[in-house]
Formats: sequence, C-alpha cells, structure tokens
Amino acid sequence: MQNPQEVYLRNQVNTARPEDLTLMLYNGAIKFLNQAKMAIEKKDIPKANSSLVKTQDIITELMTTLNMDYEISKSLVSLYDYMKNRLIEANIAKDVAAIVEIESMLLELRNTWAMAMKQGKSS
Repeated sequence: MQNPQEVYLRNQVNTARPEDLTLMLYNGAIKFLNQAKMAIEKKDIPKANSSLVKTQDIITELMTTLNMDYEISKSLVSLYDYMKNRLIEANIAKDVAAIVEIESMLLELRNTWAMAMKQGKSS
C-alpha cells in the first residue's frame, strides 16, 4: 500500500504547471538546506549528506529545465553551477556558513520567481 502523503505529492507534481514546478523545486531545495543545517548541528552526518545531495539534485534539475534561448538562462546556469560547487564544499567541510549563503541565494530566486508568477497571472 502506498503512503497517502507520497500519493498526494506525486499527484501535485503530475498536475502542476511548469512555473509551479519551478516554485516547488525552489521550496524543496530550501527545505533540504534547512534539514542539512539542523543535521550538522546535531552531528548527524549521514542526514546532512543526504539533504545536501538532494539540494544538489534539485539545482541540477533547475539547470536542465532552463530555456537557453534567453540571456538570463545563461546567467542562471553560472549561478546554479556556483551553488552546486559551494554545496559540494559545504558537504565535505560540513560548513553551515556555505549552506546559509546558498539558502539566501535560493530564497531570493524563489521570491523573485513567486513575484513573477503573480505578475504573470495579473496581466
């Protein structure tokens, strides 16, 4: 039998619009970064590693879904690449400051994306 929460999440993803999926990816990355910070504080190294790897996977997904026909996408690829490299460094050193740096960047991108979605709906 399937977990009802997993079924709900799968249905949410399968029926979401592309712009909603991007927002979900940002939210997921931020959630996993918070989990990584807490795991490091608790000295739970396997959990920290898992959460940081999940965040890296989400950033990879954000990179692969970019439409490279737009100039901003080229800038975002560089930014995402920087984030992934910093997360690898953070994972090796269990560096909370690096995680906070990337979390701040993702929060800004997430909030900008959410604002753009609102403006797109109103026009």
